[in-house]
Amino acid sequence: MPNSDAQIVGLISDTHGLIRPDVHQALSGVELILHAGDVGGPDILAELALIAPVMAVYGNTDPPGEPGLAERIDIVVGGVHLHVSHGHELGSPTPAKLAERYDAEVVIYGHTHRQLVTRLDGRLFVNPGAAGPKRFNLTPSVARLTIARGSTEVDIIGIA
Repeated sequence: MPNSDAQIVGLISDTHGLIRPDVHQALSGVELILHAGDVGGPDILAELALIAPVMAVYGNTDPPGEPGLAERIDIVVGGVHLHVSHGHELGSPTPAKLAERYDAEVVIYGHTHRQLVTRLDGRLFVNPGAAGPKRFNLTPSVARLTIARGSTEVDIIGIA
């Protein structure tokens, strides 16, 4: 159970133009939402902003230069350096490939639509899965990243 000093960040990716109603409950109470690309239009960011402030990167299906979408995000939350990019820039992203390219303590990405939470050399790599239309027989999901006193924990939340 997070303590009162904890900061909670919502992680979402691959919405492809769809915000499922369960996203609102799954991300309720987060202080910030980080979207790891394949957003599917400005309406998605506007709806997520009803929950919390949103920062987003573009994915391979988003037009580069679309307002509100960055190539990458590098921020510090609770003293922890977070990096967000879609992952398509590496072809098929893996924690090892991401570790070679980005030096953040927590690397958040999407693209594969597959949920993944793993640690490599003391660093955390998170793919919250795809929150949009169901594809590849995978359960849609988002994640909650809890940062407390420099430590990180992730919960993947399936959404209907």
